[in-house]
Amino acid sequence: MTEKADPAPRAGRKPITSRAEVEHVAFELFASRGFDRTTIDDIAKAAGIGRRTFFRYFPSKNDIAWGDFDGQLDKMRKRLASYPPDRPLPGVLREALVDFNRVDPSEAVWHRQRMELILTTPALQAHSTLRYADWRQVIAEFVGGRLGVPASALAPQTVAYTALGVALAAYEQWLRDPRADLAELMAAGVDELTEALT
Repeated sequence: MTEKADPAPRAGRKPITSRAEVEHVAFELFASRGFDRTTIDDIAKAAGIGRRTFFRYFPSKNDIAWGDFDGQLDKMRKRLASYPPDRPLPGVLREALVDFNRVDPSEAVWHRQRMELILTTPALQAHSTLRYADWRQVIAEFVGGRLGVPASALAPQTVAYTALGVALAAYEQWLRDPRADLAELMAAGVDELTEALT
């Protein structure tokens, strides 16, 4: 049995050529129909692509909300490794947190929809737990290396969980106030935590 080729894009619509474009189409559908009622077939049809093409971009519908998360984690890991070893840890974590969550102004509207989905959609919570664990692992490995202890030790794990808490608190503030600056909230969260602890 021969495999069916992907259908041609709908007439009048520019063919989808990037992961970001598929995300945008999906976000529009999630906003109008809801996450649970939108299927992969719905997204593929609206994007003018086939199911096989969809799966080249995303392993599942749940992964759409996270975009290129693995690529961003790799960038953060490399960025952390680039800091000189004598650079104070709070400042390094502050910069890394801001850099990881920096959003191009042209993507801010989409990123807001992304984070609204991640933080408020029950169907994404289990998937989010896995993604948060991957993120914390990058932080814990870096902190463990700085402290000369395994990433699984209490101190690196505590710092990783705390950094994630700062990020999530900043996102909740950002989603509540459209005028807020995400990078400023991230930096302020680290600063306030550091001040409180010292």
